[in-house]
Amino acid sequence: MNDAIFVKQGSGFFATAYAAGPWHPQLQHGGAPSALVAWAAEQVPTAAPMRVARVTVELLRPVPVARLDIATEVIRDGRKIQLLQVKLLHDGKEVTRANVLRVRMAEEPVPAGAAMPEVAGSPENVAEDDQFRDSLPGAVNFGANFDLRRIRGGFRQLGPGQVWFRQHRALIEGEPLSPVARAMAVADFSNGIAPVLPFDEWTFINADLTVNFARAPVGEWLFSDAETWAGDDGAGLAMTRLSDVRGPFARAVQSLVLERR
Repeated sequence: MNDAIFVKQGSGFFATAYAAGPWHPQLQHGGAPSALVAWAAEQVPTAAPMRVARVTVELLRPVPVARLDIATEVIRDGRKIQLLQVKLLHDGKEVTRANVLRVRMAEEPVPAGAAMPEVAGSPENVAEDDQFRDSLPGAVNFGANFDLRRIRGGFRQLGPGQVWFRQHRALIEGEPLSPVARAMAVADFSNGIAPVLPFDEWTFINADLTVNFARAPVGEWLFSDAETWAGDDGAGLAMTRLSDVRGPFARAVQSLVLERR
């Protein structure tokens, strides 16, 4: 097995078993295509130095653990912003669509604004949690790409979750892992680490993922402070504040579809 989530061959990207999610071994975890569209957007040249400010991913249909093709279109290309649309296709059918907003980076540092809240400790102060890892569904899937250090919550523990993540496996074989792609992968765990319904009785799949970045993340360890709200009509929201060792850098929201198994 290739030690990467995707393997590039020609113009396509072949998903390995490390892209699979907890719902079905032949369907991808939402973090895999979300990270892939972020990578694709970062390959597009810009008129000025820019960084990603927002990524909105629409998971139009289940994404198979199979070959994907990428189609990228520049919607708006200016000196201050760039708006991209990135599509993932399987057998010519669109499975994922993303809009990526990039904004110009300031030529000089912006004066410090209001105080940012502090992050909950650091990964070095949190012990490895084998019990938490063992609770994740499946042995070889998207969860196997991460070192995990849990403060509270988890896939089979109801309520808010707080977990440090370090992705140790490449997103694309032979390609460096960018900070934004790393963040997108972690953001899609929000509903998994903060469930409000038991996994054995319910599915709570997200139909989308939006991440707004105040700044680019730094370092390998990222912290997700997540909670879920469930409506009474089969819909819900999962939300997280993403931080690194410097503090918060992004907010993420998922729209959930809740169904009894």
